[in-house]
Amino acid sequence: MAAVDIDVPVETEPQICNQEDLERPLSRNKSGNPFKTLAESFKEQGNAYYSKKDYSQAFNYYTKAIDACPKNASYYGNRAATLMMLCRFREALEDSQQAVRLDDCFMKGHLREGKCHLSLGNAMAANRCFQKVLELEPSNREAQQEKKNAAALLEYQRMADFGFEKRDFRKVVFCMDRALALASACHRFKILKAECLALLGRYPEAQSVASDILRMDSTNADALYVRGLCLYYEDCIDKAVQFFVQALRMAPDHEKARLACRNAKALKAKKEEGNQAFKNNNYEAAYQLYTEALAIDPNNIKTNAKLYCNRATAGAKLKKVDQAIEDCTSAIKLDDTYIKAYLRRAQCPHASPR
Repeated sequence: MAAVDIDVPVETEPQICNQEDLERPLSRNKSGNPFKTLAESFKEQGNAYYSKKDYSQAFNYYTKAIDACPKNASYYGNRAATLMMLCRFREALEDSQQAVRLDDCFMKGHLREGKCHLSLGNAMAANRCFQKVLELEPSNREAQQEKKNAAALLEYQRMADFGFEKRDFRKVVFCMDRALALASACHRFKILKAECLALLGRYPEAQSVASDILRMDSTNADALYVRGLCLYYEDCIDKAVQFFVQALRMAPDHEKARLACRNAKALKAKKEEGNQAFKNNNYEAAYQLYTEALAIDPNNIKTNAKLYCNRATAGAKLKKVDQAIEDCTSAIKLDDTYIKAYLRRAQCPHASPR
């Protein structure tokens, strides 16, 4: 990330804090000018560490400056800049907002607030901040460019929402990749991308995105949901249910996790009922139960491939040869690595080579 501008103090106009905010009284040097306040001293040390790219130490000294003089907007502004370099955008947003509360004409404060909103995926809030900067400084090129970035982010969101509605998951992944280039800290965009990767069968990529989020926030319900979704689509239904339950524990109103959990349990139960009916030589019941299971979730490719194959076996027992061949073919279309479906189709009487 490019370095964020900080506010360097002007020595001829030192910041004067309330006396009770100071840890030591002011004194004068030989030239008769007052020494900088303790808070300004801390700020200058923070600036020095910032210029050396030692952002952790810069953060510590800006915090000391704030503790010594909590009514100075530039101290919060500089700490916000440091937090941005540390990719701690939510904390940086809070400091930027405090800076502009203290000084509504603090242009850099509004600019930083907008950048934080943008990094977190809040394009409309970011746009308002950049507009405020342009009201204060109409020729500010950085604000002009960031305003364009906020508009682009809104457009990517719109396209992604439309793509998801149309089940064009590749389009959503494309849009989210572009959006994340502008909003790198937006968990919402990462989760949507991961969910679509899972729906596209790109489970390792989806798992990787969800795991990255969980490393930072182990209670993130959306990431837990995506982890469960990947396991569910890989036919690890029991483990998937555990993640869905955990997601619902963190966020009881998480509708996607609730639906996925219900589907996972229903799919497992219906499949097991069909298997039991088949073992009991009740092929008609098994055929019907597999049919009902196939209607539960069309997105679960691996489980549905097995269900088609199982129904083909039941159909062969019922002398439904054509349907059995079709079911084996459907299983192969869903999972072209499913060897059992090829073998079962070859074993069907009168099956022509395919």
